[in-house]
Amino acid sequence: MRSAAPPTVGWTGAAEPYAAALRAGRGPLFLRRDDGWLLPLEVERWCAGPDAADWSVLRRCCGPVLDVGCGPGRLVAALGRLGLPALGIDVSAVAVERANAGGGCALRRSVFEPLPGEGRWGTVLLMDGNVGIGGDVAALLARVRSLVGVGGVCVVEVQGCEVDERVRVAVWDGVGVGGGPVFPWARVGEGALLRYAVGWECPRGWAWSSGGRRFVALRAGVGCASGAGPLRDNSEKP
Repeated sequence: MRSAAPPTVGWTGAAEPYAAALRAGRGPLFLRRDDGWLLPLEVERWCAGPDAADWSVLRRCCGPVLDVGCGPGRLVAALGRLGLPALGIDVSAVAVERANAGGGCALRRSVFEPLPGEGRWGTVLLMDGNVGIGGDVAALLARVRSLVGVGGVCVVEVQGCEVDERVRVAVWDGVGVGGGPVFPWARVGEGALLRYAVGWECPRGWAWSSGGRRFVALRAGVGCASGAGPLRDNSEKP
């Protein structure tokens, strides 16, 4: 049975700080916890072209590719240039507009809503902290497991340190004392991700670092295999 969609308020609506930042192509923008803790959001990077760390992921993708929380669409556009069919989804109308205008293909949709090609995606991307969507990593990974085909892969960007937390945050632009509506979010490191990855394999060599960022690739399966070969790397592509 499909998990219920988590709250998406806070990322939606053209008047929200997130939408305004995407329109401008820059921050400042943060996720703000109720105790005042701030997580900076890298709006400028998201609105630019893929960097070296992004390419380390894109070169490992097998199509078709679904980018969950695609934002302004830098990854889906790049995948198209690689000749891979790709679709981005995002709950922000402004993000979807930018993704489509920038040469990608995107729909305004939550990952927990019905999606095209369910059970047939070759790769699903959870980049830029999007493993935190809904504040329940286990539920999100279970949903993604239902989206991929046999042997399908989910590439997850995790925290560079070991962390496992669920928090309630608001999107904040640094102005005033408040923020947007509060919604659940999660942050995990590699170890926590693997604990939540029921129904996925993590073959040896399927985790790597690039540009100060950390990535883990999971393959649809059961248990955690240690003898598989490395994830393919299309390093001949730009």
